[in-house]
Amino acid sequence: MGPGGNIYQDVTESHGDCGFKSTNIEGRSCLRLCVSAGGRHGVAPKSAVHELLECPVCLNIMHPPIHQCPNGHTICVVCKSQMQNSCPICRQELGNIRCLALEKVAESIELPCKYNYLGCQDIFPYHSRIRHEEICKYRGYNCPYAGTECCVTGDIPFLVAHLKADHSVDMHDGSTFNHRYVKPNPHEIENATWMLTIFNCFGYQFCLHFEAFHLGMAPVYMAFLRFMGDENDASKFSYSLEVGANGRKLKWQGVPRSIRDSHKTVRDSLDGLIITRNIALFFSGGDRKELKLKVAGQIWKEQS
Repeated sequence: MGPGGNIYQDVTESHGDCGFKSTNIEGRSCLRLCVSAGGRHGVAPKSAVHELLECPVCLNIMHPPIHQCPNGHTICVVCKSQMQNSCPICRQELGNIRCLALEKVAESIELPCKYNYLGCQDIFPYHSRIRHEEICKYRGYNCPYAGTECCVTGDIPFLVAHLKADHSVDMHDGSTFNHRYVKPNPHEIENATWMLTIFNCFGYQFCLHFEAFHLGMAPVYMAFLRFMGDENDASKFSYSLEVGANGRKLKWQGVPRSIRDSHKTVRDSLDGLIITRNIALFFSGGDRKELKLKVAGQIWKEQS
């Protein structure tokens, strides 16, 4: 839970029989070579060309700019910046010598997408490969936990395990839920940044966020749902959230946003249930000195 997260008491009532199976997938891209057009499926054995292009430090395929020392030992541009200008093979000063011949070789061969260990089987010429990897559907997702600056990335099963083990996020099965958020002093909104719960249903995972922040000068609370997967799959679902008391209620219905969109992007777009502090305290009842909000929600799959 993020900073200030312990000021909420989270009471969950979840219903449903949808489950999930978590699997860790590890590995790194192997090297492949093909002789036909890029952007197709295919696998070929590792060749001497690939061995020539293998960086001696990180063991990844080098691509322009490729640097070399005076003795001809080559190194990728990323590792060069970490070697304090010293060749990892002969310890000669690296300088800024480019290996133009090897760069031309690197541009001429075809390589697999670097996300092949996650399932992508496409092969591309060098420049097309870079463009593809920026939008590859198999590329890793950023951790959706926004309470801290978490830099972990991975596939969905890995992130689910990561959220549970490293962030102690609550996991619940089912497509309907009731959450109660309790805060002793609702006027200290700066220290009540957020809460995250994961729901497993329909074979997918959904992130329920609950935020407290200022919208301009006005303190507000916001609840919204994110989908752990790509935009195309997210668009197949809808959800509703509602909060109320004393015969009144607010309701929101929308489409969950993919976690490809950052937490901040979704929050700043106000794509969710917005509750001003005055209304939240009205729903809380009592002497308005304690926040007691019950947020009910439902997730459903749209008919195709």
